[in-house]
Amino acid sequence: MAVKSAKQPTKTTKKAAASGKTKFSKETYIKWYKDMLLIRRFEEKTGQLYIQQKFGGFCHLYIGQEAIVAGTASACRAGDKHMTAYRDHAHPIALGTDPRVLMAELYGRSTGCSKGKGGSMHFFDKEKNFMGGHGIVGAQIAMGAGVAFAEKYNGTENVAFVSMGDGAVRQGALHETFNMAMIWKLPVIFIIENNNYAMGTSVTRTTNVTDLSKIGLSYEMPSKIVNGMSPEAVHESIEEACDRARRGDGPTLLDIRTYRYKGHSMSDPQKYRTKEEVADWMEQDPIQHCLRVIKENKWLSDGEIEGIIDWVKKEVEESVEFAESSPYPEAHELYDDVYTQTDYPYIKEY
Repeated sequence: MAVKSAKQPTKTTKKAAASGKTKFSKETYIKWYKDMLLIRRFEEKTGQLYIQQKFGGFCHLYIGQEAIVAGTASACRAGDKHMTAYRDHAHPIALGTDPRVLMAELYGRSTGCSKGKGGSMHFFDKEKNFMGGHGIVGAQIAMGAGVAFAEKYNGTENVAFVSMGDGAVRQGALHETFNMAMIWKLPVIFIIENNNYAMGTSVTRTTNVTDLSKIGLSYEMPSKIVNGMSPEAVHESIEEACDRARRGDGPTLLDIRTYRYKGHSMSDPQKYRTKEEVADWMEQDPIQHCLRVIKENKWLSDGEIEGIIDWVKKEVEESVEFAESSPYPEAHELYDDVYTQTDYPYIKEY
């Protein structure tokens, strides 16, 4: 039986578009549109290729949630660090990683961002400060605080972003991490990508506190609910949290309400929700919202919009070509990047 979502779609994004007024620039909207469209088409192609058995393993798509990474990327600085869970394809794309090396990673090829050894759930990009997708539920929460501690210790003004799903909030490490993060005033922003379902289990079935932002209140951590279908709302909230972290006032918790149009993973039959619920959320699609704003302000001609669409299509096609023409890792590479030699006597050299 389908479980009705605890959060109903707001019409915020449609109203914003209808007004034709915005505090954000033409360049920002165009970048949001390009980035989110590239993420969407990359994920759609990934789903098609997975069904064709071009690669295996677990695969979790970000379709519908693009406004979170788009708004975060536009509000952060180049030196900031980012990490997330295993739904991790969109984050590096928003940060500027070449989709070719991401597709190659899905294919398990040596040209991939993790040398073909990580697959879908373990993307990394050191150059873009993307510190990984992590397959252990909630593991990135404590690690993200550790990264923030390092930034504070080294005297930088960088912020650590830690994204998690609403299911990961149930991990005990979250509470230990929140406590230490507030005691030490760490420059970390905890982002709950709250799509309302932990795999197929609704938030309403796991807690009587459906406002997940309240979790931060017992630690006196500034916390708020954010419309995750609006890149504007995400950007503003991230910007505010960054200002707080950079001036030494510590972490922020953001309960960013979003929705995934596809299942938890490619093997998810989605029997826990109705088609009507999905359709309601799709009315708030952030890509179409940005396109409406661009058209209403006459920032791009129809030809220029088609040019972006064609560019995105070409990027995705070339990423597949690059992946399929790349070599698999050689056998000896199986032992590379597994152990590291140290001077500590209690760590043996293998």
